[in-house]
Amino acid sequence: MDELTKKYEKLKEYLSSLESVAVAFSGGVDSTFLLKVAHDTLGDNAVAVTARSCSFPERELKEAISFCKSEGIRHFIVDSEELEIDGFSDNPPNRCYLCKRELFEKIQQIANREGLKNIVEGSNLDDNGDYRPGLQAVSELGIKSPLRAVGLNKEEIRSLSKELGLPTWNKQSFACLSSRFVYGETISREKLSMVDKSEQLLLDFGFHQVRVRIHNNVARIEIEPAEFEKLIENRLVITEKLKSYGFQYVTLDLLGYRTGSMNETLNISRS
Repeated sequence: MDELTKKYEKLKEYLSSLESVAVAFSGGVDSTFLLKVAHDTLGDNAVAVTARSCSFPERELKEAISFCKSEGIRHFIVDSEELEIDGFSDNPPNRCYLCKRELFEKIQQIANREGLKNIVEGSNLDDNGDYRPGLQAVSELGIKSPLRAVGLNKEEIRSLSKELGLPTWNKQSFACLSSRFVYGETISREKLSMVDKSEQLLLDFGFHQVRVRIHNNVARIEIEPAEFEKLIENRLVITEKLKSYGFQYVTLDLLGYRTGSMNETLNISRS
């Protein structure tokens, strides 16, 4: 048995020991894999809970709903309006903590009502290396992180997802739209919509991994360096569209796509 298979078997054993779970399900690579294995292992004792909010694009919600229907998984949708959380719209460095705590408290209410013993979420081993204030909420509320617990990283999760035939195995990485804002810039529905429409445009053009970071009236596009030429070829129409969404300037980040680029300005230890 190879190392990856051992981790997979260990994950099933871990989930089995939890007996019943509510899975925080975004429809992304990690949470889809976790939900699939949890449901395969626990059957109806594993349910999915997805947040509906202005930071969560409609396309992601539709994909989450579709997956649960296709797999026969009980699915709960909760309204988690981040902009109503005190201090969230000011976009402080602990913004993700404020959001995650509120979301997991709502998931806990569902778990209690449905008689589920545990809540699980899909962070993986790679998430230990970046500034992730949301993991503080996970720790404080006793949320389980099975993928981290068994030592699975993103590449391994994609590989196992492919073996399981999951449609998300090569899906682009996604984080809530609020993560596109420079810390301290006010988050509003209007600006979230600008980012959402801009990223959807780039996805419609066929770019695989995209981020449109917002700096006041400037859009900073992050894509894979291999796709720079494609963006340059279509720069005029892309610029025109983003300006119609409300941006005044459109730029390309020459370092390309990378997770957590807004954290590069923070003087926070990654230890």
